[in-house]
Amino acid sequence: MTRRHFGSVRKRPSGRWQTLFWQDERVQSAGTFATKADAQAFLSALETDLRRGKWIDPRGGEVTLCDYANAWLIQRTELAERTVELYRHVLSNHILIALGTSTVTGLSPTKIRSWHANIAKDHPATASKAYRLLSSIMRTAIIDGIILSSPCKVEGAGTEHAAERPIASAEEVELLSRAMPDHLRIVVPLATWCQLRRGEILGLRRMDVDLKQHVIHILQSRTFGMDGKQIMKLPKTDAGRRTIFVPRPVMKSLVRHVEIFAGPEPEALVVVGRGGANLSRDALQGSWERARLAIGGPDLRLHDMRHTGLTLAAATGATTAELMHRAGHASAPAALRYQHATRDRDQRLSDALEGMIHVPED
Repeated sequence: MTRRHFGSVRKRPSGRWQTLFWQDERVQSAGTFATKADAQAFLSALETDLRRGKWIDPRGGEVTLCDYANAWLIQRTELAERTVELYRHVLSNHILIALGTSTVTGLSPTKIRSWHANIAKDHPATASKAYRLLSSIMRTAIIDGIILSSPCKVEGAGTEHAAERPIASAEEVELLSRAMPDHLRIVVPLATWCQLRRGEILGLRRMDVDLKQHVIHILQSRTFGMDGKQIMKLPKTDAGRRTIFVPRPVMKSLVRHVEIFAGPEPEALVVVGRGGANLSRDALQGSWERARLAIGGPDLRLHDMRHTGLTLAAATGATTAELMHRAGHASAPAALRYQHATRDRDQRLSDALEGMIHVPED
């Protein structure tokens, strides 16, 4: 055996040279090599990495991505129930099905790039979501000391390039509202002119509607799990918990709606199913689909009504801060999207006017 200050190398009966070193109060082996020189060179490099804090115990990376990712998700106790459900779905259907049997250290940039490209060719949005989730898991693996750097190095892979959503006209908003069942008619103006998210509309209670001040208080939201189960939750951010003024025509419709459809209790939900029953996800979606088809807008989503309302608010000259408050945004970039959309429309208007201009020749 050849001894060094840091560790030692010894020749095995097989003829290969084994490296040994002292770490965590015990002797560890870093593998075997064909020659003594190779073993000593590796031991020197290992000593340098240890002193710099850059050594990774190779045994830690032997865990499969499937085991590590599932443990990672279980430990994320701060995540909302719906978020955990979505993460579980993306993991099972798009990440682990292709990469789950690989060890964490066995994930290379080449392997990740090929996996992402395979999904992105048909489902680019899904590929972006899956890549962002995998990147987050790999960042935790770095913190845990399993890997030194993330294999997720595909530039722009986590960015979604969604097409600009359509903006409904004021006439279409009115037609959509009329095409909805009477007990759901209020959903359209609340989404458009109050810029509420679907979950915020469904979570609105009688006690949240201030008829005297003409405001509504956004204090909770109601969503649905993939199995259709109802989930009540608080806003994600302080910005989401807000009070907004309601345009008078909308407030008039809201008062009528509450009087007819909402229960008398302060906690009674404003938007309910037929006969006051709990409104299911499928019932709302089915009513919306029939309404949009009735007005000839098959591409319109319910969320596009919120998008429409915020874009129109930007067109009135609303500042970024005002849009952020109205929409419940915690950051400026989201609100700036609507101001950008307004500038785009202004450019198209200018181009249309251009053809009407006649400049007399000198």
